Amino acid sequence: MGMTDDERPKPGLGVFLRADEPTGLGATELVAAGLAVVWVVAVIAYALVSPPSDGAGLLGLVMTLLVVFLPLALIWAAVTTLRSVRVLRAEAARLQATVDAMRNAYLVGQQSAASMKPVVEQRLDEIAAVTKEAGVALASFQTRRDGSLTVPSADRKAALVAPKPSADDEPTLALGTPADALRPPLAVADFIRAMNFPEGPDDKAGFRALRLALEDRSAAKLVRAAQDVLTLLSQEGIYMDDLRPERARPELWRKFAAGERGRAIAGLGGIRDRSSLALTAGRMREDPVFRDAGHHFLRTFDKVFQEVEPNASDSDLAELGDTRTARAFMLFGRVTGTFD
Repeated sequence: MGMTDDERPKPGLGVFLRADEPTGLGATELVAAGLAVVWVVAVIAYALVSPPSDGAGLLGLVMTLLVVFLPLALIWAAVTTLRSVRVLRAEAARLQATVDAMRNAYLVGQQSAASMKPVVEQRLDEIAAVTKEAGVALASFQTRRDGSLTVPSADRKAALVAPKPSADDEPTLALGTPADALRPPLAVADFIRAMNFPEGPDDKAGFRALRLALEDRSAAKLVRAAQDVLTLLSQEGIYMDDLRPERARPELWRKFAAGERGRAIAGLGGIRDRSSLALTAGRMREDPVFRDAGHHFLRTFDKVFQEVEPNASDSDLAELGDTRTARAFMLFGRVTGTFD
């Protein structure tokens, strides 16, 4: 005997739904009780009305008991069977409700997974893009110093910095001319772009400027020193793009190039990020390699900046102060007390 949808328990209850156990006397029990009473009354009335029989004996007593109790037993056996059937129907309804709840939960899960799939794919694409950018940054800040970093170039702007070759350590050509004397000097604009390093794999101008800087003796020293410290800082989770220093006036940069130190140029120490300063100071105290790299970078920056400053305009100095290399200088300068 089937049940309609309205009669079934709600599937949302699932396995926590329990079948209703039959309690008390139902219609079947009341009808059976009535029949039993009627039968007992009928037997009593028959016994009172009928004349007593002589010589009934044991067989007569047994027949009398069967006549009285057998119908009663059959009535209550039927009642028990009907009660069991009702319990089984309730249990079947409970199981059907559980199956419906499981099916609904499965369908809801499938729909949720289908709706979340585009979001998950988008997040994975974003993570892949960030990982790619991080790989590019590490590649830009690597510490390799082999010959593959130097690429010949014939495209140069007008020279703003005069080269200062030394005949003692430079290879010479015919008639004693140093090799660097034939190479056009590095332009200030290219120097500034190189100090910021390429922004990404598609930054052709940045890679070109970096290549030109690596072909210049003085600029190459600063580029490599900056690569070393930027790589070491990245190991501590410190990245120059995350720092937002206070911009210093060009006059302060010129005072620094002139040799002034201490509070007179305190405005150059525009890095205020306490976490980065604390991590850098701790690494300077504990790691001799890190400390040597930091001091070497500061000395190289000081020397090269003195060569660039006379040919740089105020706008050039402002742009240079916003490069990754200049931010690293501000960070190490604050830690080492250059601006105290």
